[in-house]
Amino acid sequence: MVPFRQFLLKIHSRCNLACDYCYVYESVDQSWRDRPRVMAPGTVRRTAALIAEHARRHRLAEVHVVLHGGEPLLVGAVRLDAVLRELADALHGVAELRLTLQTNGLRLVEDPALLPVLARHGVRIGVSVDGTAATHDRHRRRPDGRGSHADVARALRLLADGPYRALYAGVLCTVDLAADPVETYEALLEFAPPRLNLLLPHGTWDSPPPGLADRTSPPRTPPGTAPGGPAPYARWLCAVFDRWYDAPRRETGVRLFEEILALLLGGTARSETVGLTPVDLVVVETDGTIEQADSLKVTYPGAPGTGLDVFRHTFADAARHEAFRARQRGLAGLAPVCAACPRATVCGGGLYAHRYHPGATPTPFAAPSVYCQDLAVLVDHIAERLRRDITALRAAAQPAAR
Repeated sequence: MVPFRQFLLKIHSRCNLACDYCYVYESVDQSWRDRPRVMAPGTVRRTAALIAEHARRHRLAEVHVVLHGGEPLLVGAVRLDAVLRELADALHGVAELRLTLQTNGLRLVEDPALLPVLARHGVRIGVSVDGTAATHDRHRRRPDGRGSHADVARALRLLADGPYRALYAGVLCTVDLAADPVETYEALLEFAPPRLNLLLPHGTWDSPPPGLADRTSPPRTPPGTAPGGPAPYARWLCAVFDRWYDAPRRETGVRLFEEILALLLGGTARSETVGLTPVDLVVVETDGTIEQADSLKVTYPGAPGTGLDVFRHTFADAARHEAFRARQRGLAGLAPVCAACPRATVCGGGLYAHRYHPGATPTPFAAPSVYCQDLAVLVDHIAERLRRDITALRAAAQPAAR
């Protein structure tokens, strides 16, 4: 049994934005409608106790707790402080508690009491922002249709330039093919993020992401062994990679690129996006329901569900659940076409949700990623850049010919 090391807590199930691509509110799974807005104190207490029990049982040196939503900062400063104290008290003397919060940033500007609370508990803050103001406001709007970029930018400057810089974890940006890739990257750099993450829009073979409407049938052979289709997301990401990689100095970290580089060099990745590391993240919804990753909400109604909750079950029960075990099988858990691909240990078959195809067997997730061709092109591009540089370094290290 692979123990959980990451616990994502949905402390507020609603949001103050209406992003058009949101996988929580705009996908086929609408379970949020039947859940309480806020995680009750008793649910927080029970969840914290179970996390501590799990850490103690598996002798974990540290655990990572991510506060999420919806928009987690809608709970307000007082309730947020209570949640963080509950977690800290439960884990005290058991394991090191690493706290992260993912936010759209708006409440950081609207409520000045929040940042002191987050600072007191050492919570690292990730902010979602989609590049330029025009691109961001095209997707990340308020419920009344107004854009949100101006206020998100104010929040990011509070983190980047002020006394809370130590809390700044970085930014998260969803790839938009309509936006210029280098312009997007440089717009994100303006906020001096310690790290940034570029996310592929969630989609499946049943409901392809923007720009891939023609992808309705998974490939039967690994990319490169047969004519491949277009790879617009790879072209977009390759342009950003080259801009990032060729910079005369390190400007920021880019998680996707760094993980692919590490995997190409024989290392491991810490995310589900690439690589074959067994999943170690579990979600607790506001009502105490124990679920899988939110990305599965784009596949079919109820897909993240396990039938478990924190009041009747433990995280050991969840770790033994077939839904989690299916995502911990490494190469054996991939579709045959993926297992036969030389890139398998790097791309890892792509994000689990992106493999969904209703006709796949033996499970609807037994297909390659809908981004298969894009991942192949991106991995090959990065591998070639790396190969050329390693070859040049080796040549430079050879003693001069006599």
